[in-house]
Amino acid sequence: MTSALEAVQRELVAAMNAHQPLLDAINGIYDGPPPLTRFPYIALATGASLDWSYKGGTGRELSLALTVHDDGDSAARLHRVMALIEVALESGLADPDGWQIVTFDFRRSRILRNAVSPWNGLVEYRARVLKKPAI
Repeated sequence: MTSALEAVQRELVAAMNAHQPLLDAINGIYDGPPPLTRFPYIALATGASLDWSYKGGTGRELSLALTVHDDGDSAARLHRVMALIEVALESGLADPDGWQIVTFDFRRSRILRNAVSPWNGLVEYRARVLKKPAI
């Protein structure tokens, strides 16, 4: 069985890949910043996993972060891509193999930039999952 974080990240990517307007606006979704890729693109940031177990089973609370990288002159395109991420994920995620998603919520978004780097938009979600019992 895969870790909760890995399994939920897989479903997160699948949900974004299923949203054509988002795919039309970006050059890819990657597990970390890729070398030599055109902007804009989405990179999965390292997630965090906390214990959310109960007396009878195993649970995890997951922090899921997506970073949108863009080299535009303004943040306008970045704002559009971030809004499309929210639309792609607003109906939640499918339950990954071995886990049941109990809650999946938007946490926050913010835009960062310094004078020598491209625009970066951070979009964060929280998922709470329970391990499905073995059959």
